[in-house]
Amino acid sequence: MSAEQLGLVRERIRGFPDFPAPGVLFRDISPLLKDPEAFKAAIDLLEAHVKDKHAQVDFIAGLDSRGFLFGPILAQRLGVGFVLIRKKGKLPGRTESVSYTLEYGKAELEVQSDAVEPGQKVILIDDLLATGGTMRAACELMSKLEAEILDCVVLIELKFLKGAEVLKPFPLYSVLQYD
Repeated sequence: MSAEQLGLVRERIRGFPDFPAPGVLFRDISPLLKDPEAFKAAIDLLEAHVKDKHAQVDFIAGLDSRGFLFGPILAQRLGVGFVLIRKKGKLPGRTESVSYTLEYGKAELEVQSDAVEPGQKVILIDDLLATGGTMRAACELMSKLEAEILDCVVLIELKFLKGAEVLKPFPLYSVLQYD
């Protein structure tokens, strides 16, 4: 991991205090997306991790919606396919779904039933890991399809929310961590 690239990515993440609620410091990736060099650095860091840790990957599975920003580019660089994990009701055809709890209610994620074959090796990707509920639901969804989950990768991990604990036994890699 290049310290220069990591610094560039970190510089392009800005904090918004009290958004969306008082006491929350929102980590905004918009400046990163606006800066082609910083965005490339983020993808480079994700790619380096995957290539270093995983000899074979069949698919990158991106979580709705910001996982769709990083996942297809990473998949293309790795020469593998990209799978959509969407909010309920957004995919055509037969789907599998998983319900999970949010801070203020419940939600559902789904994937097309034929998205992956049993035993295929999948890496899940999103922009941020907070409490871990959405990523955990995505892991359960891939497990329903009997995929082998190699890794959960995110750009940002909010460590104080302990999302990595919720993901166990699935591994987590984060480019940036905030306490």
